[in-house]
Amino acid sequence: MSVPTLNRRAALSAGAALLAAPRLSAAQGRRVLKFVPQADLAVLDPVFTTAAVTTNHSQMVFDYLYGLDARFRPHPQMVAGHVVENDGLTWTMTLREGLRFHDGEPVRARDCVASIRRWGSRDMYGQEVIARADEISAPDDRTIRFRLKKPFPGLHAALGKNGASVCPMMPERLANTEATRQVTEMVGSGPYRFLADERMAGARAAYARFEGYVPRPDGTASRTAGPKLAHFDRVEWTIIPDQATAASALLAGEVDWLEVTNNDLAPLLKRNRNLNVHVVEDLFGTIMRFNWLQPPFDRPAIRRALLGAVSQEDFMTAAYGTDPAAWEINVGYFTSDSPMASKAGLEVLTGRRDLAKVKRDLQAAGYAGERVVVLQADDYPSLKGLAEVTADLLKQVGMNVEVQNGDWGTISTRRANRGPLDRGGWSIFVTGLGNTIDPGGHLGLRANGARAWFGWPDSPRLEELRQDWITAPDPAAQAALCAEMQRQAFQDVPYIPLGEYRTLTAHKTDLTGFPPGAPLFYGVRRG
Repeated sequence: MSVPTLNRRAALSAGAALLAAPRLSAAQGRRVLKFVPQADLAVLDPVFTTAAVTTNHSQMVFDYLYGLDARFRPHPQMVAGHVVENDGLTWTMTLREGLRFHDGEPVRARDCVASIRRWGSRDMYGQEVIARADEISAPDDRTIRFRLKKPFPGLHAALGKNGASVCPMMPERLANTEATRQVTEMVGSGPYRFLADERMAGARAAYARFEGYVPRPDGTASRTAGPKLAHFDRVEWTIIPDQATAASALLAGEVDWLEVTNNDLAPLLKRNRNLNVHVVEDLFGTIMRFNWLQPPFDRPAIRRALLGAVSQEDFMTAAYGTDPAAWEINVGYFTSDSPMASKAGLEVLTGRRDLAKVKRDLQAAGYAGERVVVLQADDYPSLKGLAEVTADLLKQVGMNVEVQNGDWGTISTRRANRGPLDRGGWSIFVTGLGNTIDPGGHLGLRANGARAWFGWPDSPRLEELRQDWITAPDPAAQAALCAEMQRQAFQDVPYIPLGEYRTLTAHKTDLTGFPPGAPLFYGVRRG
């Protein structure tokens, strides 16, 4: 299906026109939720991209075999339960009765097997699932069977992973699409149907409650676990790239909920007693990512030297404001409120900052004035702030810094360039990084060289510890391995943690039932 597209100016005009269009009646309006996402929904397929906005969309349209609760513990979701036998080598999962896709077809085990295989060919954690399985089969319509080469205690956590690259269940005919090609027909079994004929790229997306959805009958609703109850007949996403324009729409009552607003607009919004402005509970990491393929950061001693220069508070203040409730500092490589968080080795970031010593350490490590290209996204205020502090800090310790600017779309594309600086390569970029609660889905700590995330770190020891974590027998053993992994990361330095932030959201006060973390549209209700 061809989807019309809009440039930024046209998108703003279309968004304004949509907001000015005739409203539904008040009674109908109570059953419609109007939402402004953080960005345009440019890609629909959550396996194809790691974009957060696509993941949020997928949580409405698709369902998952397992869900994670507020403490990131896995619980059966589409499955009624599972049995583990043969010393952990055989997992048998049974689908709940009555599950249907939006096209009316029943959800069958073979749909799930195809979905797992597609996800597993692309996602980092999914690749571990595929590599450890001798067989993933569907003996009958409700049974999914894994025969493993060695025990995988966290298999259910992998299948229910949150954040980027989730494992959505889709019909076999769609799941057979190669993961390198986008799936654009959105047929899931989640609580909302995607209304493809109403989508206008750059302006809007819309969803209708799926009457055939069967919520889980037991458990407690918590994050993606437990019953998923859709309280709205319809959810409308209006794309408003400018946050001031979005805030005006919320103040005028034309939308109900802004996924993200900023500290500058918060006082204005807070003065309206019909609005609630608050930080989201979940924490997201920010990082200074190095290119291991090009000088000077191909040398670990140079990467390590910069650990002594970074003040996380300086970075957080520049990017997210002076309110410490909006961010956390003195944090390492795992989200500070997750079970895997550790203080191991953290003294390299929390000790006294001494830029003169850092300058001497760089010289001792062999830095000889090589050019350092820092990528800066000028249209993304928080990332721009992080990049500006980065460039200034590197200059203070004597590095030859060149800032190269662009919009985030250009920067996010350019970071895939593995070439030297004179051929469009780079030295450092800064970004936010989600899903750092454990090594399973942690993009930044994958260190398998050419197959790793942008920056391409190569650390056999980090990879060995990650494999040990996957097969660890219990959370205590996993936590000990994460502590050791963090110590190793401070030696190898795939990136430097710059702190953690909480997004600022705003919505009408008559909305309740928000789950922690990313916007989920089940559980939320009006009144």
